[in-house]
Amino acid sequence: MAPYTYIRPYRYEANPRVGAVQLNRPEKLNALSLALMDELITALESFDADPEIGCIVLHGNERAFAAGADIDEMADADSVEMLLRDQFRKWERISALKTPLIAAVSGYALGGGCELALLCDMIIASETAQFGQPEINIGVMPGAGGTQRLTRTIGKAMAMELVLTGRFLSAHEAHRLGLVNRVVPVEVYLDEAFALASTIASKPPIAVRLAKEAVLQALRTPLEIGLELERKNFYLLFSTADQKEGMRAFQQKRPPQWQGR
Repeated sequence: MAPYTYIRPYRYEANPRVGAVQLNRPEKLNALSLALMDELITALESFDADPEIGCIVLHGNERAFAAGADIDEMADADSVEMLLRDQFRKWERISALKTPLIAAVSGYALGGGCELALLCDMIIASETAQFGQPEINIGVMPGAGGTQRLTRTIGKAMAMELVLTGRFLSAHEAHRLGLVNRVVPVEVYLDEAFALASTIASKPPIAVRLAKEAVLQALRTPLEIGLELERKNFYLLFSTADQKEGMRAFQQKRPPQWQGR
């Protein structure tokens, strides 16, 4: 991969089918500058295009996943400048990734950091994790999907409270509301995320990608359209070698050998 300044892409040593990207701007609590986001999207898309990668983990450090956007880049901007910059539109390239993406969150995931975690498919949180959309406290509101994805995840009432008051959710409260998959001690939060990623990376790649597409469709469309895509993807998998291998292995009571085709 190309050299990066604000992120650190790498392969998980214990399982090379798992790619990882670390937000690496600790002096700014991993604030999501324009340059950092450009590097992040490039790295994620590079992993996504690699057929040897079956899952990706995105993380920061124990103190912060990402504490928000880089306010210094926005404080003096006017509406026209922000409109022309359109900095959040490129974030949608993350939601277009075909490879499952897991956020491993410790410490702050606030503002843009919370929105970035919401773009991921699953979230593993350490006991120190805090989630929130505190933009109201600096005179604005979420702009990278916080009002939309947070509402779809935890419901209108709680999303409204977080957005309008700026208060934080603890890791355990976020888990209770369905925002995160599980909460673990800070010492093992990355291990837990990599274990989940390794499990996913061990599954048939085409089935994983089509299943991810179908689940995400449930958030975007009426039930009838989602069911239609689900059926089409289900039938499509019967053209893959992995479907034949998986069902034969089941019949023969042996582990399957996936080929990714």
